[in-house]
Amino acid sequence: MMQRENKRFVSSTTTCKSAKTNLSDAETQRKIRIYTRTGDKGTTSLFTGERRPKNDIFFEALGNTDELNSSIGLTREYCLEMAKNNPNLKQTSEIIESILIKIQSTLLDIGSHLATPKSRANQKQLERISTFDSKLIAELEQYIDKFESELPVLRNFILPSGGKCAGSLHISRSICRRLERSIQPLLQSNDIDASVQSYINRLSDFLFVCARYAAMKEGKEETVYKKNN
Repeated sequence: MMQRENKRFVSSTTTCKSAKTNLSDAETQRKIRIYTRTGDKGTTSLFTGERRPKNDIFFEALGNTDELNSSIGLTREYCLEMAKNNPNLKQTSEIIESILIKIQSTLLDIGSHLATPKSRANQKQLERISTFDSKLIAELEQYIDKFESELPVLRNFILPSGGKCAGSLHISRSICRRLERSIQPLLQSNDIDASVQSYINRLSDFLFVCARYAAMKEGKEETVYKKNN
């Protein structure tokens, strides 16, 4: 599976508008094979061509990135369902979904960065991936501030709750935190840009606020934490 993930990251890198590439049209349009058999012995390769065990820290981070992307994809479906159940929420649904779609694309770009460790890649390989845009961090902060300005002040811990859309956003937040932890060793070895780590950290904050925002818009009550006696 991880070999297939790597190939998908390669595909996203060559087709993304922000990617810098010198590949020919024939190379970018060639068919991606679903199975290659090269990973049958428990190893797979980075963009650098280096083969490593599938439980290597690089592939742990890549797997967490993929899992987060899948979780957000499911969240988008719940977001659309929210609008179907209440047409008045159509605009809210569209706003949240458009943000989530951009986040999913950014996560694919981050996968390309994770698969091209700076300490192992040559200049040509590094040029094949786009420089991570730190403005994306500020963009998430703007979304957080906008949503939070409409929310009641948080005075207590809350339990993940508030409907399907909100609940799914909380799951994505938890996966995002795991991704952040798995990226730490790569940051310490200077294999990824610090801005990637900052983006993931801010993303978990956004997913939390967005979950609360979706619950509020749907009129769903958030469950407040109460200490067990």
